[in-house]
Amino acid sequence: MNLTTLYRTLIVISGPTAVGKTSAVVSLAEQCHVPIISADSRQFYHEMKIGTAYPTDEELARAQRYLVGMLSIHDYYNIYMYEQAVLQLLDRLFEQYPFVLMEGGSPQYIAAVCHGVDETPDADPQIRDYVNRMFQTNGIEAVRAQLQLLDPDFYATVDRNNHKRMIRAVEVSLQTGKPYSSLMHHQPKERDFTICKYYLNRPREELFARIGLRVDKMMEAGLEEEARNLYPYRHLNALNTVGYKELFDYFDGKCSIEKAVEDIKTHTRRYAKKQLIWFKKDYQEIDAHQLEREGWSAVLGTLPV
Repeated sequence: MNLTTLYRTLIVISGPTAVGKTSAVVSLAEQCHVPIISADSRQFYHEMKIGTAYPTDEELARAQRYLVGMLSIHDYYNIYMYEQAVLQLLDRLFEQYPFVLMEGGSPQYIAAVCHGVDETPDADPQIRDYVNRMFQTNGIEAVRAQLQLLDPDFYATVDRNNHKRMIRAVEVSLQTGKPYSSLMHHQPKERDFTICKYYLNRPREELFARIGLRVDKMMEAGLEEEARNLYPYRHLNALNTVGYKELFDYFDGKCSIEKAVEDIKTHTRRYAKKQLIWFKKDYQEIDAHQLEREGWSAVLGTLPV
């Protein structure tokens, strides 16, 4: 890839959690004097810095980064809103830069920018409250039953352990009076810029060791205290994430602190495996060791656009 010939190009650099994305992308942004757009859906929230491996002050100072810490856990946000925000941002940035970097490990948010998402209405607050109370009171089985009644087609294909997707489908179906699946066209949207997608990778055992070390460092940095401060708001969607849910179980007396920390490591490893399955579909792989040995200048020359 010849960076000097790029024009209106979005370079996505992703990878599994703890692989070293942030430091690598900051280095490239600093070297090329271009900005970074975050695609980490949990780093959007300014109250969740430790548990989401938020960029350090030093990393933030080295390169301009957009869409980090711009929300509160109390704010409503969805993938469609993110897609629109990034597209508007890119229109401005491409007036100043030939290419822009996107960094993060949230595949669905990256896909929204690259391929688009179907627009569905924001849920009415009363409907959202009704569905959330149904889930909190009667569990995932109640949501499944409601979804099967409202949209049997979507129910037949959805991951029935993914309560967030099912809740969203129920909300939209109730609000519009139409099955959620009838509003999903799944047609990729054309973009007026070029997209190049890559992911960093490491040997599996090394990656898992890095995950364990990072969790230990988070605990040393005060993750337990951060989670305690957020505990009163544990019902919010933003906090339904690895690193916080396990500590909430500890606060509820369901397990020991040692078990909670081990669960964070286990669940993070599982999430990393899911990320890798996604990235291997249509991302070009970058060997993290080669990048560390040779630097971006050498590695970029070997990458297809």
